[in-house]
This record gives sequence, C-alpha cells and structure tokens, in this order.
Amino acid sequence: MRRREFALAAIGAGALGGQPPEPRTFIYKKAAGCDIKADVFTPPSDGRRPAAVYIHGGALIMGSRHLSHKTRVLRALLDAGFRVISIDYRLAPETKLPGIIEDVRDAFAWVRRRNSELEIDADRLAVCGGSAGGYLTLMTGFCVNPRPKALVAFWGYGDITGAWYSRPDPFYLKQPHVSKQEALGSVTASALAEPPPGNNRRLFYLYCRQQGLWPQQVGGHDPFKENRWFDPYSPIRNVDSRYPPTMLVHGTADTDVPYEQSKMMAERFAKAGVEHRFVTVPDGAHGIGNIPPEQQDRIYRDAAAFLHKRVAS
Repeated sequence: MRRREFALAAIGAGALGGQPPEPRTFIYKKAAGCDIKADVFTPPSDGRRPAAVYIHGGALIMGSRHLSHKTRVLRALLDAGFRVISIDYRLAPETKLPGIIEDVRDAFAWVRRRNSELEIDADRLAVCGGSAGGYLTLMTGFCVNPRPKALVAFWGYGDITGAWYSRPDPFYLKQPHVSKQEALGSVTASALAEPPPGNNRRLFYLYCRQQGLWPQQVGGHDPFKENRWFDPYSPIRNVDSRYPPTMLVHGTADTDVPYEQSKMMAERFAKAGVEHRFVTVPDGAHGIGNIPPEQQDRIYRDAAAFLHKRVAS
C-alpha cells in the first residue's frame, strides 16, 4: 500500500464523551526489586472483547502507565469496543534495552495467561502507543509471539541509531545546557518502572539529546562501534511480509521525533508488502496537542477503527 495523506474527517467530528471506567491495577511482573504494573480498563459487557495494549512514551526514560480519564486515545479505544491495557516497563538508564523489551514481551504473555479474568479475547490483541511507546509498539510487530493483529504508532520511530538520536540535536542544543552531573543526579541506581512524584528525569533525557548519547545510555552500547548490536532493537531492520497491519501518525512540525522516522517506516512497509496507512498531520507538533481538539479526536477515532477492523476480521 502506498504512503498517502488522507482526510482527517474520517469518523465523526464530535468530542469524545463519557466517563471511562476506573482501571483495575495488576502487578504483571516483579523484576530487579520493582513491581511492574498494568492498568486494565474493562467497561461492562456481555462477554470477552478484543484488547488494545497501550504503551506509554517518555523516551524509555520517563512516563508511566497512568492514562488520564480525559485521554482522547483511551476514550476512542473504549468507544470502539476494546478493553484497554496500559502497561509499565522498567525505565532507562537504570534498565537497558534488553530488559525493557523483555518486560514488553512478558506483559503480553501475562495478558494471554489472564485473558479469562480480564474478559478479553487473547487472539484479538492490538497495540498502540506514542513516541517511545510508538517505538515499542513497532517492536511488538516482530518481537512478540504470537504477533499482535494490528498496530498504531503515534509519532513513533523505527531507527534508534540514526543521527537524530546518536548525535547532538540542534533543537535541544537551543535549550539550557544540562551537565553530566545534573543528568546523573536526576536518575537512580536501582531499577524502577514508575518514576516517583516530583522527579526530574527529563534532565537526563535533555542531556542525552544535547550530547547525542541516547542509544548508548539506553542501549548500553556505542552505535558507532557496535551498530549491529542494535539490530534486534530496530524495527526498521526487522520488517518483513509477516509484519502486522500498521497505521503511522506523525506531525510535520515534530521537533522531538522527526517526521521522517514515520516516513521511512512507511517506505519500508511498502517495500515489504505490509498493509499500512500513513497519516500526515500538517504542522502537527510532537503529540499533536497544537491542532484543534476536534481534529485530534478524529485521528484517534480513526486509529481505533483501524485497529478494530483488523481484530474483528
């Protein structure tokens, strides 16, 4: 399928309404002394439903599973008929890429084991996430077995060793300089999957972007000296005809994750014959919070519809 822009007015113009149910929180794994949790949103129904696993962003350094009850993507998924499972994973730099991907795999294994209790159809799993969560979503397209039925990556990325991440970033160099001491002082010595209140882990992220050290600090290896080590952790290097149908959403004005990251993934999907859709958001910033709310709602509704169509077939 060729990459294309398409009308954002695909599914209704109204704001997402209704109050999502309170999630149930589970510990799906214990590792390195920390509890790794999942929030499960299960609105009342008359049987098992397909599930959408949501993976949070934050550069693999920040963030957590907590979804605001006003989160547009959550409301869109629930309205489409999904159970929604929002997962944590251990964060970098305390935990490196192999451990993070292990957590994602284990989360899916836990969902399948607990499918009856969670009232889900384990054979109808979809995945979505934004930014680093979009990256992890793309990872599930080949590192999780069985593979999910469909994916949506919001402003994600498939190439983690490119210049945008492995060299100093011009946008972040314009921001106040973060010293190595400040960066290291913002993280801990032990593994964690949920940052404590009032944390300032963003300093570590800024330091990585200003110095071009993200792959090295998150992966634990130098992309210039050990580039092949990153093969199993680079979605763009692992696309083949078995890859699940995927929708990519990206704004052209994204200063955090370049728009070209989704463009390159779309081109790779086309070459491999993978069903995909590429949604370009003109002038959209990272997270598309700068565009009108009704346009955001349309995008999230369309993403939920994309996933639901493929888990229903």
